[in-house]
Amino acid sequence: MKHARDERGSVSAFVAVIAVGLVMVAGLVYDGGQVLAAQATARDLAANAARAGAQEIDLDALRADGLAILDPVRAEAAARAYLAATGTSGDVEVAGPDITVTIRLTATMRILPVPDRTVQATDRATATTGVTEGDPGA
Repeated sequence: MKHARDERGSVSAFVAVIAVGLVMVAGLVYDGGQVLAAQATARDLAANAARAGAQEIDLDALRADGLAILDPVRAEAAARAYLAATGTSGDVEVAGPDITVTIRLTATMRILPVPDRTVQATDRATATTGVTEGDPGA
């Protein structure tokens, strides 16, 4: 018995289209996860470097007046040392009692076929030296 239409091969076209769609979804999941991981890493590195710098207080001022004043030279050096120890580079800025660290990381897209296969993850963290209002140690 002969069919009116030959449908051989129609399933292979369907499978090919679905396979491309599944690869694209997998790419979104994997590459999107890489971008989110880079953003979280940038946030953590910036916060930890700022925290390392904020611990560098002027010991002479602390002993003389009891004031926790940030030593800007040592604070910047401590933040940069933390970044160097983690193999990261970033910008460090000290202004008064505040130290701000900005980190830029690059995440590479491995699956999705986009023209520019890299994404920049940038985060900034500021730490303040001293006792702040509402601090339980105050």
